[in-house]
Amino acid sequence: MDQREPTVTTHALEVNPSPVPRARPAWLTVLIKHRYRYMLILPGLLYILLFRYGPMYGIVVAFQNYNGFKGITGSEWVGFKWFIQFFEGPDFWRLLRNTLVISLLKIGLGMAPDVVFAILLNEVRGRVFKRVVQTLTYMPHFLSWVIIYGIVLAFLATSNGLINQWIKELGFQPIPFLTSNDWFRWVIVFSDIWKDLGWGAIIYLAALAAIDPQLYEAAVMDGANKWRQIWHITLPGIRNVFILLLTLRLGSVLDSGFTQIFAMYNPLVYDSVDIIDTWVYRAGIVENKVSLATAVGLFKSVVGLILVVSANRVAKKFDSQLW
Repeated sequence: MDQREPTVTTHALEVNPSPVPRARPAWLTVLIKHRYRYMLILPGLLYILLFRYGPMYGIVVAFQNYNGFKGITGSEWVGFKWFIQFFEGPDFWRLLRNTLVISLLKIGLGMAPDVVFAILLNEVRGRVFKRVVQTLTYMPHFLSWVIIYGIVLAFLATSNGLINQWIKELGFQPIPFLTSNDWFRWVIVFSDIWKDLGWGAIIYLAALAAIDPQLYEAAVMDGANKWRQIWHITLPGIRNVFILLLTLRLGSVLDSGFTQIFAMYNPLVYDSVDIIDTWVYRAGIVENKVSLATAVGLFKSVVGLILVVSANRVAKKFDSQLW
């Protein structure tokens, strides 16, 4: 009898290990962890995307000979024609000079009073007096420039202004504050400083409230007087806020305050206070040169972006050397 051993076929079993779950991307982990916070941010983010970035499509008008009947898609492309026309125009240097001078005067003369006023107000111990002064000083911020101009006119009008009445009573000739190129620029600068003095101090008051009181106590124990405390504790404590506000204001150096100047100026003082924004209004709205006005607005935006980025980098680089 043929006894044969049965042939057993062995199949290699391939064991597939259970798949290792993929690690979540770091950004997705953060998004899930803080999902409720991002949900609160979402409405503001959508607003910015729709009403700030969405309209940026219209900047293509700066490179077109825009025709309102043909629209953006049907208007003729002209490249950098309007930029060249503005840069080579007779008004460019005058507008740029006026814009920069007024903006730098507002920054240079306007930021220090905010700091000084905030420090003085912070030293007041009477709460009622402090609140009354603070309320009275930041109230002008909420007034429109039309109302402010009415106040300025009541004080500085050549014929019947209060200041000129005093000057005439002293035997001098009245000063044309509102029609003289030598004076009107200073009226613009100081009226802006007065209007926003109290409002600007609020931010510094918040920064002063965050300074540790123990630092002042230690300074008193070391024999430091009030001036030393301000120099070595108060000013360094608000330094970062000051740098931040300076950076933001440098970014808008080509925005000299259109609403203020438009409400207060007149053709007699164009040489000293006619800025880029007021010229753009006349070119784009009054004369219907939409493409030219858009090109100038785009130029301003690019310059502002460059200034913000540059100022921010310089501030970070030299932060340790500022004080």
